[in-house]
Amino acid sequence: MRARLQAAGLAEIADQVESRVRLSFEDGVTLFASRDLLALGWIANRERERRHGDRTYFNHNLRLEATNVCEASCLFCSFARLKEGDAGAHTMTLEQVFAKLRQRGDQPLTEVHIVNGLHPGLPFSYYTELLTGLKQIRPGIHLKCFTAVEIAFFADHYGKTDRQVLVELKAAGLDSLPGGGAEIFAPRVRLKICHDKCDGARYLAIHRTAHELGMRTNVTMLYGHIETTEERVDHMLQTRALQDDTGGLQAFIPLAFHPDHNQMRKLPPPSASETLKVHAVARLVLDNVDHIKAYWISCGVEVAQTALWFGADDLDGTVQEETIYHMAGSSTPTTLSTDDIEQLIRDAGREPIERDTLYNVVRVPTLSA
Repeated sequence: MRARLQAAGLAEIADQVESRVRLSFEDGVTLFASRDLLALGWIANRERERRHGDRTYFNHNLRLEATNVCEASCLFCSFARLKEGDAGAHTMTLEQVFAKLRQRGDQPLTEVHIVNGLHPGLPFSYYTELLTGLKQIRPGIHLKCFTAVEIAFFADHYGKTDRQVLVELKAAGLDSLPGGGAEIFAPRVRLKICHDKCDGARYLAIHRTAHELGMRTNVTMLYGHIETTEERVDHMLQTRALQDDTGGLQAFIPLAFHPDHNQMRKLPPPSASETLKVHAVARLVLDNVDHIKAYWISCGVEVAQTALWFGADDLDGTVQEETIYHMAGSSTPTTLSTDDIEQLIRDAGREPIERDTLYNVVRVPTLSA
């Protein structure tokens, strides 16, 4: 393997990783430039197995999008509708949201994950009552809700500070923030693809504030559209710097761009090899983030399985009602059972571990006799 690493120009980086020497911006660019995907994957897998062995995490969660009405105009989005009454627009009543959880009373769910559009017509009380009501139905459930982009929108729209919004939502039942809305932090890209939502600096500042308030968060990266290699590496390094300062990040989640039914439909989606490369580089650059997630809804079930040998150690969860990626053309199932996920992990040669949102082990599945 040493000869192959040398031929690929990756031997020095492999040695740095082995010696726990932090990779630089230039190292990240070199990794992305490598044409030997398997050599890169070997380095990332060695680091993945040093941290987690064969363990691969998943959770029993419910994904909800209470409203897709959104005043933003992101070019890559196939989910949002500008206003109520537009074709495909929806906004659930609180009772409809609560019913989604009540209908799953027999499921050992540990998490409800909610992401919405930026709806200008709802009162702030809609969101606080949503959280409170879900906790009343299931007091032990973990509520991972509202991206940093939503938090910024709430603050601007309702005349609050970002911290005030987070404090009030936490008091209502919010436990942690999902990572959505990060896209690419580079101002050049955001100006072109999502100019009318909060910028990368504010996104990171909101996560910093959430960590100060005792909440954990994730960070995503949307890849495979107009971003450059250098902008991907910069995105990872800004994420790493936040984690150096706060320690509040749990997972980094690469999200594949899907072109169907949006304003960037002329672009091709990222290939499987590009997806594997992004996960591998993330594992190596983000030395202070414990988990790299291969979100099966985004990259596809088969590629997600393969990513478990390219640095990823988490497949997300059962999901159940995701629509954002499916409206953008994702051909993945809308839900997987825990049995499905366990089998996918085993088929990939890994060991399934059911976790909660905070990566506490809920259950170690065993093969039935």
